[in-house]
Amino acid sequence: MTGQQSELTVVTKAKELCAYVMTVTQKSPKHFRFTFVTRLQNTTLDIIQSIYRANAVMLNGERDHCAKRLDFQHQALTDLKLLSYFAMLSMEQGCILPKQFEQIARLTTDCQRLTGAWINSDKRRIPATG
Repeated sequence: MTGQQSELTVVTKAKELCAYVMTVTQKSPKHFRFTFVTRLQNTTLDIIQSIYRANAVMLNGERDHCAKRLDFQHQALTDLKLLSYFAMLSMEQGCILPKQFEQIARLTTDCQRLTGAWINSDKRRIPATG
């Protein structure tokens, strides 16, 4: 590499999810703009925010740092679950197409899996104290 660290896979996948949601919701019927569209877009941004915040917390073995990072990771997981529900409801109401819902569901599942693996990796890296 040329001095630049590669991005976490979960960050890359969350960005892909966000970009996809932003693209498909631009084509949604206007009467959904202030309900489903806003909610879908904001939730994807919240997911990226939580992932970035979790990644910014250095794991140095201190319990407070570990708990803070875990909290951000869990926020991301919760928002991913909410996004799945919002996307399903959006499809049912005709805001997005079934194919679009399927792609959002696939990307969301990937992000959930990667975030879960990240949490498990952190647990293995940090020895249990107490």
